[in-house]
Amino acid sequence: MSDDYLARIGNLIRDARRHKGMTQTDLAELLGTSQSAVARIEQGGQNLSLEMLARIGEALDSEFVSLGHSQPQHLRVVGGAQLSGSIDVKTSKNAAVALLCAALLNKGRTTLRSLARIEEVNRIIEVLNSIGVRTRWLPDSSDLEITPPARVDLDAIDIEAARRTRTVIMFLGPLLHEFEGFQLPYAGGCDLGTRTVEPHLVALRHFGLNVAATQGFYDADVRIGQGPQRPIVLTERGDTVTENVLMAAARHPGVTVVRNASSNYMVQDLCFFLQRLGVQIDGIGTTTLTVRGVADIDVDVDYQPSEDPIEAMSLLAAAVVTDSSITIRRVPIEFLEIELATLETMGMKYDVTPEYVSANGHTRLVDLTTIPGPLKAAADKIHPLPFPGLNIDNLPFFALIAAKAEGTTMIHDWVYENRAIYLTELTKVGVNVQLLDPHRVMVTGPTAKFRAAEVVCPPALRPGVVILLAMLAAPGTSVLRNVYVINRGYEDLAERLTALGAKVDTFRDI
Repeated sequence: MSDDYLARIGNLIRDARRHKGMTQTDLAELLGTSQSAVARIEQGGQNLSLEMLARIGEALDSEFVSLGHSQPQHLRVVGGAQLSGSIDVKTSKNAAVALLCAALLNKGRTTLRSLARIEEVNRIIEVLNSIGVRTRWLPDSSDLEITPPARVDLDAIDIEAARRTRTVIMFLGPLLHEFEGFQLPYAGGCDLGTRTVEPHLVALRHFGLNVAATQGFYDADVRIGQGPQRPIVLTERGDTVTENVLMAAARHPGVTVVRNASSNYMVQDLCFFLQRLGVQIDGIGTTTLTVRGVADIDVDVDYQPSEDPIEAMSLLAAAVVTDSSITIRRVPIEFLEIELATLETMGMKYDVTPEYVSANGHTRLVDLTTIPGPLKAAADKIHPLPFPGLNIDNLPFFALIAAKAEGTTMIHDWVYENRAIYLTELTKVGVNVQLLDPHRVMVTGPTAKFRAAEVVCPPALRPGVVILLAMLAAPGTSVLRNVYVINRGYEDLAERLTALGAKVDTFRDI
């Protein structure tokens, strides 16, 4: 930059600072620099990077540099501080995506209350809008109103949005009642290795659906009106396959029995929602569901999904890794009981309030306050199981917690082919992680000192958050690059951690 240009920028920064009523010291604290550096900037005597210009503009609420939103978003973390205060758990991401798909069953207006405003939800809304569904966020809220067309236009589907989410596979259950033939783009989402859709296709054949994969699409052929002649036994107790079958069964005017069904939190939320639509479901919370569907659904319905147990576990891990006492409000305790029992064996202490009920009228909640203290490694390996076992999405957080515990802990992720590999990224922030094979890592603690680092975010949601939380414990400034995958599953996570005393801010390259 020329001296004249630097002087002009310095004058703009000085004027904006004064307009905000800030001193040079105030601005320096926001930027993590010295008062003398700010003085040099305002005098035109300091070379400025584009990133620094953007940070100054953010601090002064003045756009000196325009940041294009086509660029990846990154997080800057100044670690080493303890957290304090209280935070509410948001509603469930996985319930939200299922309910958005289930809204296709209803010819009436569906209003989903307190919905997670995350990128995964945005992608599904884009797909729904592209096929003719009208959606709008109600003013000053996170309530989404969904109004379907008389008939959806699948020829107009937003292929790019559909391919950025695996949720589109759950359009099969609702759509098989509407079309004798249709196409859906291949599903995307996290990079977690091969996640076969075969269990979906096997189960949905009972409703007359046959699918062939051709040229990047699922080509579906349907015998409309066909229903199951015997109980459907799922070949895996998966969440999304259970949800897909439930949505197919919801509009089948007969009895559908589903065995080896998932009873996880998002499945229960879907069941409660379908009951609001007039569908009868017995066995909610068990592995055998009996569904009495209705051929046509046309009701105006309001529903609020329950709170997200994975987010609750994320916040708990944030407290552990920073040796902090925080209160996590609205914790869905029934979906964290195994996790908490495991943590107790490791020496963790916490307080909980008496239970109360979520807005869905069913899910049990508590407020949980963490109590810092020494931890020891788990005596046995930590591994997931279908609900009511330890949730597969909570497993990566135990790698981070194990980094604070005395001894060696084995983390065994038998579900995904390569997610355990992403946990080795913790070595970049000082954690002793040994990869045994694509499914198992050994974590040895306690970590003597977490260290600041610059890391590219793993292409999988939960390992990405684990790296972010580890950075909270690392003194100095860390950078986590390209955090779209985190935004898929967490709403305003940087801002909410900052409200607890962390220092996390977003920025983009220019």
